[in-house]
Amino acid sequence: MNRAEELVAALGRDMPLTLSAAGAACQVAENIVYRSSRGYVPLIGINGAQGSGKSTMARLVAEALERFHGRSAAVFSLDDFYLTRSQRQRLERDVHPLCATRGVPGTHDIALLHGVIDGLRAAEPAAETAIPVFDKLADDRVPTEAWQVFEGRPGAILLEGWCVGARTADVVAFAGVPNALERTEDPRGVWRGWSLAALAREYEDLWDRLDLLVSIEVPDLETVIESRLAQERRLAENSLRPPMDRVAITRFVQHYERYTRAMWAAMPERADMLFRRTREFGFTLAKEVA
Repeated sequence: MNRAEELVAALGRDMPLTLSAAGAACQVAENIVYRSSRGYVPLIGINGAQGSGKSTMARLVAEALERFHGRSAAVFSLDDFYLTRSQRQRLERDVHPLCATRGVPGTHDIALLHGVIDGLRAAEPAAETAIPVFDKLADDRVPTEAWQVFEGRPGAILLEGWCVGARTADVVAFAGVPNALERTEDPRGVWRGWSLAALAREYEDLWDRLDLLVSIEVPDLETVIESRLAQERRLAENSLRPPMDRVAITRFVQHYERYTRAMWAAMPERADMLFRRTREFGFTLAKEVA
């Protein structure tokens, strides 16, 4: 049994998992170990459109690091650093109505994220580092007493998020036609300009801290919508809230479309590792920087 098969055997009952996804995670774990010495805590970014498999990849990489390389990993999502609902409601009033919807650069607490990374890297063996948790059904950050806690200093930090690694120049260079949401709800580009300014001001310094950037590329925007629909159904299984339908999901995805398409164009050049994912969640390594 090889390492990918061992991961599938160990985790396949708990999560949807393909052999190629497990193999991709093992490749990422090996690259992390190759690039970093013990004692240094590397920061790994994993990006991909909504429903691309980022969370699964991060979990698998952490398992591979622990199981095959003896390194623990702190795993969290950029989503968990969304601004609170009240903070976004203030932006809705003061900047633009679209600011109320979480997701685009400008709707995350980047200072909090820097602080968590710094805390994990400096942690003593008995230290406890609190990491925020965002409840997507409630559309708000949970109280601090419900945050997850990482004990000690990790062997790596895995940060997954759809716009991890995005640069202002990527979006400025993208010349695609605006979608219906931008055309009707942001015709003057106020919201887009605000988000791009936040990306340049707050996020790019964070991306400069990445030791490895991994990107997952999906076939097209329809794959994103279908994946997000499936995710919405799972989120709503134990909730009284009905899942968003295709119309609502399509509108939701349009908030990110300009960034997503810009990243699809930029990542083949910039990512350290690029995986192409099929609709059936098959993963192929398309690029790896030695």
